[in-house]
Amino acid sequence: MQIKQVDTLGLLSFAKKAVSFALFGIVTISTAVYAQTSTVEISPSESLNTEPEEVLVLPILSQEKQHAKSVRRISDLFVRAHYKKVEIDDALSAQIFARYLDLLDNSKHFFIASDISMFEKYADKFDEAIKLGDLSLAYDIYQSNLERRQERFEYALTLLNEEFNFEQKDDKFFYDREDAAWASSQTELNELWRQRVKYDALNLKLADKTWDETKDILDKRYKRAIRRLTQTNSEDVFQTLMNAFARSIEAHTSYLSPRNTERFQMNMNLELEGIGAVLRSEDDHTVIMSLVAGGPADKTGQIKPQDKIMGVAQEDEKTFIDVVGWRLDEVVDLIKGPKGSIVRLQVQKGGTDTKNIEEIVITRDKVKLEDRQAKAEVLIAPDGPNAGKKLGVIEIPSFYHRLHADVIKLISDLKKEQVQGIIIDLRGNGGGSLPEAIALSGLFIDEGPVVQIRYESGRVDIEKNRDGISYYDGPLTVMVDRFSASASEIFAAAMQDFGRGVIIGEQTFGKGTVQQHRSLERAFDVFDKPIGAVQFTTGKFYRINGGSTQHLGVKPDILYPSPIDPANWGESSEDTALPWDSIEKASYEVLADNTSIIKALRLKHTQRTKADPEFQYIFSDIDEYNENKDKNFISLVASQRIAERKEIEIKRLTRVNERLIRLGLPVVESLENDLPEALDKIDPFLSEAANITFDIIKSGSYALNKVVEDAL
Repeated sequence: MQIKQVDTLGLLSFAKKAVSFALFGIVTISTAVYAQTSTVEISPSESLNTEPEEVLVLPILSQEKQHAKSVRRISDLFVRAHYKKVEIDDALSAQIFARYLDLLDNSKHFFIASDISMFEKYADKFDEAIKLGDLSLAYDIYQSNLERRQERFEYALTLLNEEFNFEQKDDKFFYDREDAAWASSQTELNELWRQRVKYDALNLKLADKTWDETKDILDKRYKRAIRRLTQTNSEDVFQTLMNAFARSIEAHTSYLSPRNTERFQMNMNLELEGIGAVLRSEDDHTVIMSLVAGGPADKTGQIKPQDKIMGVAQEDEKTFIDVVGWRLDEVVDLIKGPKGSIVRLQVQKGGTDTKNIEEIVITRDKVKLEDRQAKAEVLIAPDGPNAGKKLGVIEIPSFYHRLHADVIKLISDLKKEQVQGIIIDLRGNGGGSLPEAIALSGLFIDEGPVVQIRYESGRVDIEKNRDGISYYDGPLTVMVDRFSASASEIFAAAMQDFGRGVIIGEQTFGKGTVQQHRSLERAFDVFDKPIGAVQFTTGKFYRINGGSTQHLGVKPDILYPSPIDPANWGESSEDTALPWDSIEKASYEVLADNTSIIKALRLKHTQRTKADPEFQYIFSDIDEYNENKDKNFISLVASQRIAERKEIEIKRLTRVNERLIRLGLPVVESLENDLPEALDKIDPFLSEAANITFDIIKSGSYALNKVVEDAL
């Protein structure tokens, strides 16, 4: 069984970082959450390898002809058809203003307090601007932001004239400034930038770069940032403003520029050309989140999750482009390309904080989303009271077209293997097709309602499974985590409400809304340029018990330990997310009252995890996270950073060797060694889910259409 190792040290980063995704070489729009960037939309350079020799001049930006028509169409659509009642007034204007500034300068590294005071005159004018289609106020603010950014990067270049003192006592870089006050003066802002540039330089020093090498890399990085500013265009401003407008209405409402509309259509076509990797933006780095099995990146055997992409070059380019600090979509644009072409990546191996950077050559190919199809494995208990017993594990990465047909076949295959129970693994599944969520639920119940949908008009539709066929009626458990969203939550909630399965894991994302994608184009348009599209919310999902999955998501019957506070992650962290509420429950028959068995399962689960060394690692990491969760700075003292890194590496090496000893394998002296593949198969969460499923089987009292009366 292919089981991915959980790096428990890595769990801590998830609770602090906003995650953006790029799939198969394009930016994706997740059904869980449309990833919004908190920086200015900047078009990538056509010649990013060429250092500028001419004086760079910022463009003078103004709205284009099509934007007046676009904004009126967008506002009219939101007012008429959005699930939430929308009033374009001064109150909404104030929200748009605040969000627009946040998108332009989320970290408060560019504007100062006097800039904000000057902009305050616009705070109650955005509603009028949208109604009239005159967006000049937004262009004025954006133009100021470009100027401030250019000033800051030019100042950053001056800081490279002398090498930093990397042993300056108590020197720190405050990386989390979202809730900080605006700098009161240029002097205060200069100090923030001294910290920021020194942080960049120290990271290179810790990667064994000399000062001359560091200076050269950062000089190119900051000049390239200025060059990208000069390539900003009118559509960049319009997109930023429209997303400030859309997100001020509701968390999953957004504007898609013509460029992103094209990407959306590529995603819907389910066939892309790229390297087959899911990427995320983490701090200043582009990090590999996962690989498509059998995709180009996976076939190299050299790339793994947590690896960082440091540089990108095409087949015929001698020089790598340093992509540290780049926007995720710009990095993706460099990596993607036609089938048969070659891209070269400089990759820093993740998980060990190693200094080594490897060059990896990848031949791009077609990647189908169906390649991420559901797959099943037989899990055989290796020892203990369940030794030799079999369970089936069906991993479902997304709710794609004809998922249910694939799962029917997988269930049939598992039955032939005579498994005693099935685990459905929905961890990391951000959703997908609603019909597939309904069809999948129907595989485990004869018939009945699966989900309710309430629309803007107040109409409630009850989506049902009607075929009268259950493809599997044995013990069932469903694994979820905080990244399980939308369609995943519909399936898990249905299994829980029917009493058909036991839900295990973390509280889910809480995305209980329905979106519609609509083009802004009209057949009679005569614009020189396309005008994009919008996604907006048209309804809400409700469980068959009447409660919404919005905000709360699905609370597992057996909750796994986690550093993630549901109140600060997922839908509940979005200030414009629709609230939780409830409607009348649907008519359905509970198949099993699992109250008694779940109480007993929780007790056994607690006893096991207290004795499980893998869970002890997790508990330890959670304690460490709780001690440091409010920390918003990192040391700029080289010796302290080296000591911290060494401490982390020792901790990781200790854990690796403890695992190897438990597996009966030789210990290693360094994490730089090639580690045994057996370590990659360690997944304490799945192992414990298997234990819970065996407990259900052992009880002998869990079956479809039978009310559970016995405890374990």
